[in-house]
Amino acid sequence: MLTDQEAAALGSVDEEAVGRTLLELLAIPSVTGSAAESEIQHHLAGRLERLGLDVDLWSMDLPELLADPDFPGMEVPRTEAWGLVGHTAGGDDGPTLVLQGHVDVVPPGDPAAWQGDPFVPRVTGDVVHGRGACDMKAGLVAHLAALAAVRAAGVRLRGRVAVHFVVGEEDGGIGAFGTLRRGHRGDACVITEPTAGTLITANAGALTFRVAVPGKAAHASSRDAGVSAIDAYVPLHAALARLEAARNTDPDPLMAEYPIPYALSVGTVRSGDWASSVPDLLVAEGRLGVRLDEDPAHARAELERCVAEACAADPWLRDHPATVTWPGGRFASGRLSQGHPLRDTVRDACTDANGWASRPRERGAPYGSDLRLYAGAGIPTLQFGPEDVRVAHSAEERVSLSEVVGVARALVLTVLRTVGTR
Repeated sequence: MLTDQEAAALGSVDEEAVGRTLLELLAIPSVTGSAAESEIQHHLAGRLERLGLDVDLWSMDLPELLADPDFPGMEVPRTEAWGLVGHTAGGDDGPTLVLQGHVDVVPPGDPAAWQGDPFVPRVTGDVVHGRGACDMKAGLVAHLAALAAVRAAGVRLRGRVAVHFVVGEEDGGIGAFGTLRRGHRGDACVITEPTAGTLITANAGALTFRVAVPGKAAHASSRDAGVSAIDAYVPLHAALARLEAARNTDPDPLMAEYPIPYALSVGTVRSGDWASSVPDLLVAEGRLGVRLDEDPAHARAELERCVAEACAADPWLRDHPATVTWPGGRFASGRLSQGHPLRDTVRDACTDANGWASRPRERGAPYGSDLRLYAGAGIPTLQFGPEDVRVAHSAEERVSLSEVVGVARALVLTVLRTVGTR
């Protein structure tokens, strides 16, 4: 079923280079907002240049992006953000396929939870362990391997491949936002986030909320003279749980496999500054899941209404209501339109490259990603990448090299069949 060009390109996938490149990228501790995040962008720019791509590496104008009314939010302070896009040369007779991936990783957390340094990759057989292994430096490597294979096979493309390597995905998506604002576009996009061998064609969204609950300070020995902000928060917490249950009735079929497709989770609770005082303030921060096709403004309004109604029903909060604000990242939902050919192109490419047993099924994902920014810009987008998101952000983060190779092979055929060959 393969053409001679497809067979030649698949035969040019360098499996040993996949392993070497992954180890090299994992050794760069590109935590969101750190100097190493910029370092890896410059490193990857050199790799794209060596692959013969025309490279656009630029320092983003942070004040301009932050002032944009559509800015997607940011959770870590940063003084710089670098954009990186590489285009294959020529190729003006066909469409442009975007291969996208984020270079930033989350902090490693408790060092004691890791077997060794999280930024010194550890190899056990076919598996590589380390922060960023699956989320998502393995996906970056798959992009590079696919491009290298097409080039090594001498295939001439009718259209173009555009590689978008972006920063700041973990805290809102400033990299993708800035890349699209610079004018970089395509006719379709594949993001190699970890998808456990499936096609992710829709993402739920997520909004970061903050609830400030007032109390009344008093000495702990006479706590009856005060009002504990902790006690005042309890009915609000129960109300938020009821809101989560209501928002998760009758989910979209793509999300039906998840017990809680649109989770509402309180992640931090801070209150009090002295053990012998009644706390006069509690601040709770959390994540509100945004349903597929839901306007984020509607999701915000539902949570704000929930808090207001709970306050109105409470003797203390009725006169001292909690306040809701929305700091941090703002992830809308996004999806690939029903019937778009990109879905079948990637599915068939994976099957033809790796065998029928690897044929991916379609599903949605309960987390936000850059998919929604590309889809929002009118670029049909899906996610397909190595490993499972369930090991991302954990001390168990890992990836199988054979999976990375399999994704690279699927991307080779996706590129050839999307942009066309001469």
